Amino acid sequence: MESFMNFWEHISGGQRVAILMTGMILFWILEGYYSLFTFSYKRYKHAGVNLIFLTTTIILNLVFGFFTIKICDWVMKNDVGLFNILSLPLWAKIILGVFFMDFFGQYAPHVTMHKIKWMWKFHMVHHSDTKVDVTTGTRHHPGEWLFREFSTIVGIFLIGLPVGLYFLYRSTAALFTHFNHANIRVPLWLDKPISLIFVSPNMHKVHHHYVRPYTDTNYSNIFSLWDRLFGTFAYTDPKTLRYGLDVLEDQRDEDLRYQFKLPFNKKIKTDY
Repeated sequence: MESFMNFWEHISGGQRVAILMTGMILFWILEGYYSLFTFSYKRYKHAGVNLIFLTTTIILNLVFGFFTIKICDWVMKNDVGLFNILSLPLWAKIILGVFFMDFFGQYAPHVTMHKIKWMWKFHMVHHSDTKVDVTTGTRHHPGEWLFREFSTIVGIFLIGLPVGLYFLYRSTAALFTHFNHANIRVPLWLDKPISLIFVSPNMHKVHHHYVRPYTDTNYSNIFSLWDRLFGTFAYTDPKTLRYGLDVLEDQRDEDLRYQFKLPFNKKIKTDY
């Protein structure tokens, strides 16, 4: 177990990118053979648009991510946070670390962005995709990264998260993001048992339905337990869903200029 964590403590940026891209490519291939929906769209153009948003996220991580890493080092040196107070075995810290970071890094900021109007308008970029596939998981406005990273840092302070666990969480979250957004057909007999603990593809697709109340459900990324605990869990046949948002024009979901300006577009009305 120590050697496992040693790997994550010293993982290089290249290895982290390799994990990110390997997961995306794997599910991209699976989409071609086991598609949930057959979209009439140019798959490579759609991916190109979403990967531009991924590029902005990677740049922000390179520019500001070192600050988060320094915070991990600081909390360890100063014995700050839950893990530095309680005496827990390493395996328990790994499980609890990923579990609680799913709350601070995903569930909490995700719910907040759905409840606060000006933050929601940044998150609308993610929901505006009308052809949800593996690349949709990378589709986030740069402003949204700031919201999520702030909440992640709060979690690091409260938990006392070491840098190795931070990198492990990030990579796990990325793989689940690919898994949950992938346009893959998963039979109910397999998907439903997965969703008892983890976020499954069918479960997360509900969150991308174009109208409420389904839009306001299934906020978690790794563990469905957070949604079950806070009463935001929902499940339905994914084939009955329609992606996008009812307040946006579907045909502009690949218009990059429109999407980057969307949070500042006062003409767009929303109930949030």
